[in-house]
Amino acid sequence: MTPQAALIELLERLGANQGAAVLVNDDELRQWPSAAVKAMKLQKLIAKARPASSAVCPGCEIECVMPVQTQPTASAGDPVSFIVCDKRSDTNRVPVPAGRLPQWQCSVDAVGGFVAASLGLRRSDRQTADDLWEIGIATGDKRSQMLCLQGNGVLVLVADTNKMPLAEFIEYHDGVYSLDGAMIRQMVDAATTADNRYTPSEAKREARKLDTQAMYASWQKKYRELKRSKSGNTDSWYAKQIAKLDIANGRDHETIRKNMKK
Repeated sequence: MTPQAALIELLERLGANQGAAVLVNDDELRQWPSAAVKAMKLQKLIAKARPASSAVCPGCEIECVMPVQTQPTASAGDPVSFIVCDKRSDTNRVPVPAGRLPQWQCSVDAVGGFVAASLGLRRSDRQTADDLWEIGIATGDKRSQMLCLQGNGVLVLVADTNKMPLAEFIEYHDGVYSLDGAMIRQMVDAATTADNRYTPSEAKREARKLDTQAMYASWQKKYRELKRSKSGNTDSWYAKQIAKLDIANGRDHETIRKNMKK
Protein backbone atom coordinates (compact mmCIF):
# COMPACT_ATOMS: atom_id res chain seq x y z
CA MET A 1 0.00 0.00 0.00
CA THR A 2 1.30 3.44 -0.91
CA PRO A 3 0.91 6.51 1.35
CA GLN A 4 -1.54 7.95 -1.18
CA ALA A 5 -3.64 4.77 -1.11
CA ALA A 6 -3.66 4.77 2.72
CA LEU A 7 -5.18 8.25 2.90
CA ILE A 8 -7.68 7.47 0.14
CA GLU A 9 -8.81 4.42 2.14
CA LEU A 10 -9.28 6.61 5.22
CA LEU A 11 -11.29 9.17 3.24
CA GLU A 12 -13.46 6.41 1.79
CA ARG A 13 -14.33 5.22 5.30
CA LEU A 14 -15.22 8.75 6.35
CA GLY A 15 -17.46 9.18 3.34
CA ALA A 16 -19.13 5.82 3.89
CA ASN A 17 -19.78 6.86 7.49
CA GLN A 18 -21.94 9.76 6.21
CA GLY A 19 -19.43 12.28 7.52
CA ALA A 20 -19.39 10.92 11.09
CA ALA A 21 -15.92 10.50 12.56
CA VAL A 22 -14.11 7.18 12.02
CA LEU A 23 -11.71 5.48 14.41
CA VAL A 24 -8.53 3.56 13.60
CA ASN A 25 -6.51 1.67 16.21
CA ASP A 26 -2.75 1.30 16.50
CA ASP A 27 -2.78 -2.27 15.20
CA GLU A 28 -4.34 -1.09 11.95
CA LEU A 29 -2.02 1.89 11.64
CA ARG A 30 0.93 -0.47 11.82
CA GLN A 31 -0.33 -2.14 8.64
CA TRP A 32 -0.10 1.18 6.76
CA PRO A 33 3.16 2.69 5.53
CA SER A 34 4.92 4.42 8.40
CA ALA A 35 5.47 7.49 6.20
CA ALA A 36 1.73 7.74 5.61
CA VAL A 37 0.91 7.53 9.32
CA LYS A 38 3.58 10.11 10.12
CA ALA A 39 2.14 12.53 7.55
CA MET A 40 -1.45 11.97 8.74
CA LYS A 41 -0.45 12.81 12.30
CA LEU A 42 1.73 15.75 11.28
CA GLN A 43 -0.98 17.27 9.09
CA LYS A 44 -3.67 16.56 11.72
CA LEU A 45 -5.69 14.29 9.47
CA ILE A 46 -5.88 11.94 12.44
CA ALA A 47 -5.91 12.91 16.10
CA LYS A 48 -5.60 10.90 19.28
CA ALA A 49 -8.96 9.64 20.54
CA ARG A 50 -10.10 7.89 23.71
CA PRO A 51 -9.05 4.24 24.09
CA ALA A 52 -11.57 1.73 22.76
CA SER A 53 -14.26 0.69 25.23
CA SER A 54 -14.86 -2.60 23.39
CA ALA A 55 -12.76 -4.94 21.28
CA VAL A 56 -12.80 -8.28 19.51
CA CYS A 57 -12.13 -10.91 22.15
CA PRO A 58 -8.98 -12.92 21.33
CA GLY A 59 -10.00 -15.75 23.66
CA CYS A 60 -11.34 -18.14 21.02
CA GLU A 61 -12.27 -18.54 17.36
CA ILE A 62 -15.74 -16.98 17.83
CA GLU A 63 -14.18 -13.49 18.14
CA CYS A 64 -17.05 -11.79 19.96
CA VAL A 65 -17.01 -8.02 20.33
CA MET A 66 -17.06 -7.44 24.09
CA PRO A 67 -16.66 -4.55 26.56
CA VAL A 68 -13.11 -3.97 27.76
CA GLN A 69 -12.35 -3.48 31.44
CA THR A 70 -9.17 -1.82 32.60
CA GLN A 71 -7.61 -2.00 36.06
CA PRO A 72 -4.50 -0.24 37.33
CA THR A 73 -1.59 -2.42 38.36
CA ALA A 74 -0.04 -2.44 41.80
CA SER A 75 3.21 -1.12 40.33
CA ALA A 76 3.68 2.05 38.31
CA GLY A 77 3.35 0.12 35.06
CA ASP A 78 0.63 0.36 32.44
CA PRO A 79 -2.88 -0.69 33.51
CA VAL A 80 -4.11 -4.14 32.59
CA SER A 81 -7.01 -4.47 30.14
CA PHE A 82 -9.15 -7.58 29.76
CA ILE A 83 -12.51 -8.92 28.63
CA VAL A 84 -14.73 -10.95 30.94
CA CYS A 85 -16.08 -13.82 28.84
CA ASP A 86 -19.63 -14.92 29.67
CA LYS A 87 -19.99 -17.23 26.65
CA ARG A 88 -17.87 -20.18 27.80
CA SER A 89 -17.54 -21.98 31.09
CA ASP A 90 -13.82 -22.64 30.62
CA THR A 91 -12.88 -18.99 30.09
CA ASN A 92 -13.00 -16.00 32.43
CA ARG A 93 -10.68 -13.06 31.98
CA VAL A 94 -9.13 -12.72 28.54
CA PRO A 95 -6.20 -10.27 28.34
CA VAL A 96 -6.48 -7.68 25.58
CA PRO A 97 -3.21 -6.68 23.87
CA ALA A 98 -2.35 -3.04 24.54
CA GLY A 99 -2.11 -2.26 20.82
CA ARG A 100 -5.82 -2.89 20.28
CA LEU A 101 -7.06 -0.10 22.55
CA PRO A 102 -5.35 3.17 21.52
CA GLN A 103 -7.37 4.87 18.79
CA TRP A 104 -6.99 7.70 16.31
CA GLN A 105 -9.88 9.70 14.92
CA CYS A 106 -10.45 11.19 11.47
CA SER A 107 -13.29 13.70 11.08
CA VAL A 108 -14.79 15.99 8.45
CA ASP A 109 -13.44 18.92 10.44
CA ALA A 110 -9.91 17.51 10.28
CA VAL A 111 -10.17 16.89 6.54
CA GLY A 112 -11.58 20.37 5.99
CA GLY A 113 -8.62 21.82 7.89
CA PHE A 114 -6.23 19.81 5.73
CA VAL A 115 -7.88 21.04 2.51
CA ALA A 116 -7.80 24.66 3.69
CA ALA A 117 -4.15 24.41 4.75
CA SER A 118 -3.14 22.70 1.49
CA LEU A 119 -4.77 25.42 -0.63
CA GLY A 120 -3.93 28.35 1.63
CA LEU A 121 -7.59 29.20 2.26
CA ARG A 122 -9.00 31.19 5.13
CA ARG A 123 -10.88 28.52 7.03
CA SER A 124 -14.65 28.34 7.37
CA ASP A 125 -16.26 25.43 9.19
CA ARG A 126 -19.95 26.29 8.86
CA GLN A 127 -22.30 23.42 8.00
CA THR A 128 -25.14 24.36 5.69
CA ALA A 129 -28.64 22.93 5.59
CA ASP A 130 -27.84 20.59 2.70
CA ASP A 131 -25.09 18.72 4.58
CA LEU A 132 -22.23 20.72 3.12
CA TRP A 133 -19.29 21.71 5.29
CA GLU A 134 -17.80 24.97 4.09
CA ILE A 135 -13.99 25.00 3.82
CA GLY A 136 -13.12 28.43 2.43
CA ILE A 137 -13.12 30.61 -0.66
CA ALA A 138 -11.07 29.08 -3.48
CA THR A 139 -9.95 31.23 -6.39
CA GLY A 140 -9.60 30.12 -9.99
CA ASP A 141 -8.39 32.09 -12.98
CA LYS A 142 -11.88 33.47 -13.68
CA ARG A 143 -13.86 33.50 -10.45
CA SER A 144 -13.95 32.68 -6.75
CA GLN A 145 -16.20 30.11 -5.15
CA MET A 146 -16.89 28.65 -1.73
CA LEU A 147 -15.29 25.22 -1.57
CA CYS A 148 -17.24 22.66 0.46
CA LEU A 149 -17.04 19.06 1.62
CA GLN A 150 -19.93 16.65 1.39
CA GLY A 151 -19.95 13.19 2.93
CA ASN A 152 -22.79 11.08 1.61
CA GLY A 153 -21.36 7.69 0.78
CA VAL A 154 -18.32 9.31 -0.83
CA LEU A 155 -16.40 12.31 0.46
CA VAL A 156 -16.56 14.92 -2.30
CA LEU A 157 -15.37 18.47 -2.91
CA VAL A 158 -18.13 20.83 -4.04
CA ALA A 159 -17.84 24.17 -5.84
CA ASP A 160 -21.24 25.54 -6.87
CA THR A 161 -22.89 22.63 -8.74
CA ASN A 162 -19.58 20.89 -9.51
CA LYS A 163 -18.67 17.84 -7.44
CA MET A 164 -15.61 15.59 -7.53
CA PRO A 165 -14.42 12.90 -5.11
CA LEU A 166 -11.78 14.33 -2.81
CA ALA A 167 -9.64 11.24 -3.40
CA GLU A 168 -9.03 12.36 -6.99
CA PHE A 169 -7.18 15.46 -5.76
CA ILE A 170 -4.88 13.69 -3.28
CA GLU A 171 -1.12 13.82 -3.86
CA TYR A 172 1.86 12.69 -1.78
CA HIS A 173 5.33 14.13 -2.21
CA ASP A 174 8.37 14.45 0.04
CA GLY A 175 6.65 13.08 3.12
CA VAL A 176 3.50 15.23 3.07
CA TYR A 177 0.04 15.09 1.57
CA SER A 178 -1.26 17.84 -0.69
CA LEU A 179 -4.00 18.55 -3.21
CA ASP A 180 -3.77 19.13 -6.96
CA GLY A 181 -4.21 22.91 -7.01
CA ALA A 182 -4.60 23.07 -10.79
CA MET A 183 -7.57 20.69 -10.64
CA ILE A 184 -9.13 22.79 -7.88
CA ARG A 185 -8.82 25.96 -9.97
CA GLN A 186 -10.37 24.23 -12.97
CA MET A 187 -13.32 23.07 -10.87
CA VAL A 188 -13.84 26.59 -9.48
CA ASP A 189 -13.67 28.15 -12.95
CA ALA A 190 -16.12 25.55 -14.28
CA ALA A 191 -18.78 26.85 -11.87
CA THR A 192 -21.64 28.49 -13.74
CA THR A 193 -21.41 31.69 -11.68
CA ALA A 194 -19.21 33.19 -9.03
CA ASP A 195 -20.49 32.78 -5.48
CA ASN A 196 -22.74 35.80 -4.92
CA ARG A 197 -22.02 35.77 -1.19
CA TYR A 198 -18.39 36.57 -1.83
CA THR A 199 -18.49 38.44 -5.14
CA PRO A 200 -19.24 42.18 -4.93
CA SER A 201 -22.58 43.06 -6.49
CA GLU A 202 -22.95 45.91 -8.97
CA ALA A 203 -24.66 47.95 -6.25
CA LYS A 204 -21.76 47.43 -3.85
CA ARG A 205 -19.23 48.35 -6.52
CA GLU A 206 -21.17 51.52 -7.34
CA ALA A 207 -21.36 52.46 -3.65
CA ARG A 208 -17.60 52.04 -3.26
CA LYS A 209 -17.05 54.15 -6.37
CA LEU A 210 -19.16 56.97 -4.90
CA ASP A 211 -17.28 56.75 -1.59
CA THR A 212 -13.98 57.05 -3.44
CA GLN A 213 -15.20 60.05 -5.40
CA ALA A 214 -16.32 61.75 -2.18
CA MET A 215 -12.91 61.10 -0.63
CA TYR A 216 -11.15 62.62 -3.63
CA ALA A 217 -13.46 65.65 -3.44
CA SER A 218 -12.48 66.24 0.20
CA TRP A 219 -8.79 66.09 -0.79
CA GLN A 220 -9.39 68.57 -3.59
CA LYS A 221 -11.20 70.98 -1.29
CA LYS A 222 -8.39 70.81 1.30
CA TYR A 223 -5.78 71.29 -1.39
CA ARG A 224 -7.45 74.52 -2.52
CA GLU A 225 -7.61 75.75 1.08
CA LEU A 226 -3.92 75.03 1.63
CA LYS A 227 -2.99 76.70 -1.64
CA ARG A 228 -4.72 79.89 -0.47
CA SER A 229 -3.33 79.90 3.07
CA LYS A 230 0.15 78.49 2.40
CA SER A 231 0.95 79.34 -1.20
CA GLY A 232 4.27 78.68 -2.83
CA ASN A 233 4.74 75.05 -1.73
CA THR A 234 5.05 72.00 -3.96
CA ASP A 235 2.19 69.63 -4.66
CA SER A 236 4.09 66.95 -2.77
CA TRP A 237 4.17 69.16 0.33
CA TYR A 238 0.42 69.81 0.16
CA ALA A 239 -0.23 66.08 -0.30
CA LYS A 240 1.85 65.25 2.78
CA GLN A 241 -0.17 67.73 4.87
CA ILE A 242 -3.43 66.15 3.72
CA ALA A 243 -2.03 62.65 4.47
CA LYS A 244 -1.85 63.67 8.15
CA LEU A 245 -5.59 64.33 8.29
CA ASP A 246 -8.52 61.95 8.86
CA ILE A 247 -9.77 62.62 5.33
CA ALA A 248 -6.71 60.75 4.03
CA ASN A 249 -8.32 57.44 5.15
CA GLY A 250 -4.91 55.87 5.42
CA ARG A 251 -3.83 56.66 1.84
CA ASP A 252 -0.22 57.66 1.26
CA HIS A 253 0.74 61.15 0.13
CA GLU A 254 1.58 60.02 -3.41
CA THR A 255 -1.93 58.67 -3.94
CA ILE A 256 -3.32 61.91 -2.56
CA ARG A 257 -1.08 64.00 -4.83
CA LYS A 258 -2.38 62.19 -7.91
CA ASN A 259 -6.04 62.78 -6.98
CA MET A 260 -6.17 66.12 -5.16
CA LYS A 261 -6.61 68.14 -8.34
CA LYS A 262 -9.68 68.04 -10.52
